[in-house]
Amino acid sequence: MTRIIAGFAGSLRLKVPPVGTRPTSDRVREAIFSALDARGVLAGARVLDLYAGSGALGLESASRGAAHVTLVDRANAASRIGSQNAALVRRQAPKDAQVEIVVSSQPVQSFLNAAVDSWDVVFLDPPYDLREAELLHNLEALARHLNPDAVVVLERSARDPEPDWPEGLAAERRKDYGETAIYWLSAA
Repeated sequence: MTRIIAGFAGSLRLKVPPVGTRPTSDRVREAIFSALDARGVLAGARVLDLYAGSGALGLESASRGAAHVTLVDRANAASRIGSQNAALVRRQAPKDAQVEIVVSSQPVQSFLNAAVDSWDVVFLDPPYDLREAELLHNLEALARHLNPDAVVVLERSARDPEPDWPEGLAAERRKDYGETAIYWLSAA
């Protein structure tokens, strides 16, 4: 079961696509959002959730005060579930909350190549078998769309070598949670 941890939609259960995704565990999401809350970056933020699956990371951000969330996943089933989950979160929002949630059903690279927006917080949770070259292309395209103090959270297998970082992104730290490695990046 995947759920929203805190904020106005706290404890809300989210649907998960039946196949093809690997939801971020509650333990890892709690650690990520604890760190983001400590930085104070979510209130009013523009958030991008790439390889979104159920949309749990982006929707958690919305629940905790992000103003705009974009979920991107090329799988039709994931986009459909993400849209359903976004509707559930919107229904939980207080009347005065100004949260916009957009779901995009297209490949991450295509989305980034065509994007005109910029973001404050970005989550990348690609399939663990995504080739390093494709991840690098994603990161290169993303770097052009980051606001100056942006935070990027990348999830990879703890067994994989550290990715190559493109110009425009700087690795701050890595934290392992069992089989999961979380990389914290900033706009450089």
